Amino acid sequence: MSALVLTGAGVSVSDVATVARETRKVEIGPEIIGRLDKARKVLDQAAASGQQIYGLNTGLGANLGSSVEGDASAFQRQLLEGRSGAVGETLPVETVRATMVARASMLSAGGSGLSPAVFTALVDALNAGVHPVMPSLGSIGAGDLVLMTALARLLIGEGEADYQGRRMPAAKALMMARLAPISLAPKDGLSLINASAVSSGSGALAIADALSALAQQQQAGALTMEGFGANRTILDPRLQMARPAAGQQEAAKALHDLLARDEMPAPTTLQDPLSIRCMPSIHGALIEAIGQAKRAVEIELNAAADNPLVLGDDELVMSTGNFHTAALSLAFETLSLAIAQCAAASVARFIQLTGSGRNGLSKYLSPIGGASAGFVPLQKTATSILAAIRHKANPVMLDFLPVSEGVEDHATQSLLAVSKCAGMIALWRRLIAFELMAAAQAVDLREGLTLAPRTGAIYAAVRAHVSMLKDDRPLGADAEVLHAMLADGAWRGASTVDKETEIVSSLRLPFSGTD
Repeated sequence: MSALVLTGAGVSVSDVATVARETRKVEIGPEIIGRLDKARKVLDQAAASGQQIYGLNTGLGANLGSSVEGDASAFQRQLLEGRSGAVGETLPVETVRATMVARASMLSAGGSGLSPAVFTALVDALNAGVHPVMPSLGSIGAGDLVLMTALARLLIGEGEADYQGRRMPAAKALMMARLAPISLAPKDGLSLINASAVSSGSGALAIADALSALAQQQQAGALTMEGFGANRTILDPRLQMARPAAGQQEAAKALHDLLARDEMPAPTTLQDPLSIRCMPSIHGALIEAIGQAKRAVEIELNAAADNPLVLGDDELVMSTGNFHTAALSLAFETLSLAIAQCAAASVARFIQLTGSGRNGLSKYLSPIGGASAGFVPLQKTATSILAAIRHKANPVMLDFLPVSEGVEDHATQSLLAVSKCAGMIALWRRLIAFELMAAAQAVDLREGLTLAPRTGAIYAAVRAHVSMLKDDRPLGADAEVLHAMLADGAWRGASTVDKETEIVSSLRLPFSGTD
């Protein structure tokens, strides 16, 4: 895999995901150091002229009116120590790596005034696999400042690091990686921490996961249509063009392609339940929401979101609110609702399949009948998971209080919005596993059913991990096995005919950015 070259623009969600999860290397583009050096000189000249510059020669937050006396560089270390207030469980290494590459991408735009040597040290630490131990609680979305102090302290050799799977003092990790702690020039500390890099980096991972889960959901939905004997005429392109709702045509085409065969079977029903008949609308709305969130994340990844902001070409240093991520929060709140709607439809289809026996299917999908429980106990588990998803779908971006003596009287809760959305995706995959299992069982019970090539491959992938239910057995264990395949990427290689990546590529998002 080729390295990600930072140029100050063009970093995508998939770029962040590959750096975070596949240890893709990051390189500094040839123009970056010159851009950073120019901004640094503008910043130093403004400070030398006597201009008040937030976080350089003034205090932060409610201490804005306090002048920094003495060594401005020492104040940067004091700034980091005083704002290291994050607590809670530590973020996973992949999230920390996403944060590091997100901040490096933002800084490469040249608006921070960061010393070039500090920027290089950040990229070197990322490439060497030296990661700060970063607690997860402390961001209110007005930048991820409190969490980001862990990254800045790592670079100066303070705090703790994760290196080669071991937790150790940051100074030791740097030494083992043959890196040296850096010194901070005026404003360098603030430049490292005053951004929404945790929100943007983890948001990029959530988008990558949402795309993956959507492809899997499309597969499950198509297999359900096969097992249910659904009316496929709902996927006719003319119907989608008659009402070109957001993403609907793309979703319908992906389902149509999955079900494509030389001779389409005659419909067995006139109209199916809405969770089946309206899949293009439901999945289309999710495609639209993913596109909006992707666009919001990629704007942040490639933006100069600093306060104060250095405008190198204009030789100005100005205070901003660019770190405030209201649009990012709103995009993830919308995405969460779209995921919840899609998950609810999946559960509805699961209950249709596993209920009293519709469209000639046996009761509870049990081949033996009688007192057999079949799949029906899993209905309780599915509705329990859906309740957890619905709970997480509740908006959080309005949950804030004024802090810092009222100076920070508004917040966006971006990281919380992203985190709960990521948690919903993990739960949603469990429901997808349930639907795949039930759909495969329905296919088995329809003796003589000929599947389309792609749905046949999906069915074979399910059966490679979960056998047909003949007598009652612990289906929860089967669901765990299938869920693990969906969650860890193993499902991607389940078939040469119908790979998850093919389905994702067929969902051409209208705002695909640089992907």
